[in-house]
Amino acid sequence: MSTQQGRHRSRRIGHKGADHIAPGNTTASFDAALAHGCDMVEFDVLDERAEDGSRTGRLVLAHDLKDAKRPDVLTLEEGLDHLAGDAFAGVELDVDLKTHGYEQRVIEALRERDLESRTLISTMETVSLPVVRRHSDTVRLGWSVPKVKRNYLANPITKPLAIAVVARLRRTVPRMVAKAIRAGEVDAVMSHFSLVTPHFVRTVRRAGGELYVWTVDDADAIRRFEAMGVTGVITNDPRLFEGEGSAPPTA
Repeated sequence: MSTQQGRHRSRRIGHKGADHIAPGNTTASFDAALAHGCDMVEFDVLDERAEDGSRTGRLVLAHDLKDAKRPDVLTLEEGLDHLAGDAFAGVELDVDLKTHGYEQRVIEALRERDLESRTLISTMETVSLPVVRRHSDTVRLGWSVPKVKRNYLANPITKPLAIAVVARLRRTVPRMVAKAIRAGEVDAVMSHFSLVTPHFVRTVRRAGGELYVWTVDDADAIRRFEAMGVTGVITNDPRLFEGEGSAPPTA
């Protein structure tokens, strides 16, 4: 295990590239993640929809359907072509599938660019997990937990209930994840920071898997998770790994 200044050196992962430095899921954001020493670049893949809700056939780098309407939205092919460049040769990819039904197309696009061996595909969609596993024995597979659409801990109205739910999930999720890892169904878990405890880290490690924590935008919290021994930390601002980060941009 490598160390930096006496502490565990977790993998440094840029969320959507480096979303607090440049708009996420863009080549500029990927370049910012590279410039600030990320070991892995995470980005979102979504099937694009027309105004009537029908699928257009394009896979785009977007977090949700609203994000997919950006005039500068990248197609999956455009994003992968950029990340397949020589500058990113030593950088791993975390391809986050936002919905399901296009798993094979993503794998084929990775395969065409010789990117399978340095890619982890992650998703909250459990129906996608066996599909990805069936179509590639090369990409690593990550199960994202819990399956939520928004941060309920940030809302004063929903926070009390969310705290109770988190307490229950901290007891049940590690066991579920470890079982899936031992069965060969997944290689890693991508966990919201609220669920990550030393017990969770030990459980995943004993099962032979990896644990990545998302999305951590506080330098002290990054150090805390590194001390627990997580495999990697996902952040919007990779400058925080060196204690340099800035406040997140305002809406």
